[in-house]
Amino acid sequence: MTNLSTLLHDTRTRQIALQALLLALVAGGVGWLILNTVSNLDERGITGGFSFLDRAARFPIAESIIAYRPTDSFGWAFLVGLGNTLFLAVTVALAATLLGLGVALARRSAHPLTSGAATVYVEAMRNTPLVVQLLFWYALVTLGLPNIHAAFTPIDGVILADRGLYLPRPVMVGDKGPFLAALVLGLVAVGAAWRYGRVQRLRTGIPNRYGRIAILSTLLLLGLVWVTTGLTLSLDRPVIGRFNATGGMGLSPEFTAVFAGLLLYSAAFIGEIIRGGIDAVDRGQWEAGRALGLEEGNILRLIVIPQALRVIIPPMTSQYINITKNTTLALAVGYPDIALVAATTINQTGQAVEGILILMLVFLTLSITASLFMNWYNRRIALVTR
Repeated sequence: MTNLSTLLHDTRTRQIALQALLLALVAGGVGWLILNTVSNLDERGITGGFSFLDRAARFPIAESIIAYRPTDSFGWAFLVGLGNTLFLAVTVALAATLLGLGVALARRSAHPLTSGAATVYVEAMRNTPLVVQLLFWYALVTLGLPNIHAAFTPIDGVILADRGLYLPRPVMVGDKGPFLAALVLGLVAVGAAWRYGRVQRLRTGIPNRYGRIAILSTLLLLGLVWVTTGLTLSLDRPVIGRFNATGGMGLSPEFTAVFAGLLLYSAAFIGEIIRGGIDAVDRGQWEAGRALGLEEGNILRLIVIPQALRVIIPPMTSQYINITKNTTLALAVGYPDIALVAATTINQTGQAVEGILILMLVFLTLSITASLFMNWYNRRIALVTR
């Protein structure tokens, strides 16, 4: 009894006992959920597992960057949806970064009309739900634009109608193999020369032109291969047909709506991140640049932005991850990303748990990959102190 009383009054023993009790409760709760889910699936005659991924999907996917037929498997349909998600996330992230930089500079403008317009844009985008914006753009594209026979053609080869946006598509005619091989070889050479030149510059302090020489050599090599292989480049322009436009590169109303909505929404947040990073740089840096006779653009590019990146990169990482996750809202307007493919698969097979697990695994992998890359870049530009 004495030993038991001693153990009960021992702080470390009580902490271990409470933690063990909490762990047992969590494990018990998870076990109950699993058993209850299995029992409910058995009552509905649904067999668990991922064997359904090998079966034919038998549903169409309206647009994709990877070839797809309804006779392909559910597993391939998930890959097609993942390709659409990655294409949407990457294009939105790149475009939103450029637009966000413009918004940030406009917000810092001394001209009241420019800064006021940028402020109104940022506040309107940030304080409106994203799904509402997507529905607004989808309604605007499908109901506000003219039909294909009265399409808006601002310049030759560009068609904007309720069927979507059509652009000219460059087409390379001839044997592309040698040109692509030369392009890959040139990119590798430029990367190696740029890195070697940077190392030499840091070691000796003397600027060099290894990178520029590699770029010029690559361009000359590509030009030589282009001429000797007889390659030609032409533009496939879209043409208005009886029911729709044909040829060129077509962007569906669904993609146009979700791209516009995500771009404008994300650019507002990115603009504020960039503006905050620029404002964090001491004003003395601007004055030092002016004292050296640099123009405002060169001060921003050479002095301010490199220092602001150390403040911008960490919140920008979260914003890029948010863009990736927000692509799932594309199903609200019917764009066939991986979330829409998963929803269709669940409706057809009843494999809800497996479908949701695949979605969670995909977005967890994408988010961790983006975070690792941005953290690596952040370490490269961080100040090194001894």
